[in-house]
Amino acid sequence: AALAAAAEQQGSAGRARVGLCVLCGLPAAGKSTLARALRRRLPQHPGWACALLAYDELIPPEAFCPREPEAGPAAPSPLLPRWKRSRRELLQCLERFLRALVTGGPLSAPATATQPAWERFLACCRGQGLLSSAEGHAGAGPYWTQAAASRPLYLILDDNFYYQSMRYEVYQLARKYSLSFCQLFLECPLECCLQRNRLRSHPLPDQTIYLMARKIEMPDLKKNAWERNSLVLKSFDCTSEDNEQIISLLATALENPVKQNEENTEQKEADRATCAASTVHQADQTCRRIISQTMKDAKDKNVLPGEMKSLSEELNKLKAEFLEDLRQGNNLKNQICIQSQYFDPATSVISSFQHKATNVVNKYILK
Repeated sequence: AALAAAAEQQGSAGRARVGLCVLCGLPAAGKSTLARALRRRLPQHPGWACALLAYDELIPPEAFCPREPEAGPAAPSPLLPRWKRSRRELLQCLERFLRALVTGGPLSAPATATQPAWERFLACCRGQGLLSSAEGHAGAGPYWTQAAASRPLYLILDDNFYYQSMRYEVYQLARKYSLSFCQLFLECPLECCLQRNRLRSHPLPDQTIYLMARKIEMPDLKKNAWERNSLVLKSFDCTSEDNEQIISLLATALENPVKQNEENTEQKEADRATCAASTVHQADQTCRRIISQTMKDAKDKNVLPGEMKSLSEELNKLKAEFLEDLRQGNNLKNQICIQSQYFDPATSVISSFQHKATNVVNKYILK
């Protein structure tokens, strides 16, 4: 409530409006090209300030590397992979920036973010004319430049954002500080993305893009009210009609900032989506353990090596079908949400998979 009041007070005092625009789509779909075009175009027409937060530049490449070998097999695994921790830190840095901009308070580093992450974020803001070079000294308040303080400001977030839950985190910031929020989804054919990626100086493995293509979640305007300010673009060419649609979307979002109390139902929908994704992941881990134990039991019961291969293929096919049903909500209609963060093998779904796996292995054992 205090933040909302502060935001309203700042707005009445002439504080520039702020919008968050999320770019999402497969790697090499054209997001960065569009982001750079927006950064050039928006200050000219319709005269808004614009800054680009490119995740590829703000998250260090080493965050995507495998775990350091020197950590040793006995070393405890971190709670989150490094790339997830880096994304979280970036979001925390963005929140500190927005809080200071909206409330006029001090701009200080988040307690849970590393100093390198904060320095990268500040350098990005300075480099795009949002902060003066004097900002960042101990005890100093935010030295906003004229660009950040006098005109409507759009922050363009350039990343894949392939899960709705990733985009919803940004929306939550917009809601918390009563900012504008919108999404631009670049829909590019998979083969086109693969070809473009191969021409890059540091291409991603094809398999990474294939995997992301299977997982990517497009904006669902009918299901998620919080995604209503979204535009799906064909990324081959940005036509004048596309340009008009983009500006219209940004303007509509800017005139209709997110209100803090407007979406209990949206919160529930997003929580349900996050819960469903977590459930599928946990179910996958449990199914893998069941298959591993089933294969061991079959080997102990002298199933022939040639048949072991067929058994493995059949069990993995069964797992894939089971997980796809779970993703689509065909098993429990996404009613499972495990608060303990561990999937209980005794639930009816896993029991069903266990039962089917047992029936499969029995065909080989009882021959």
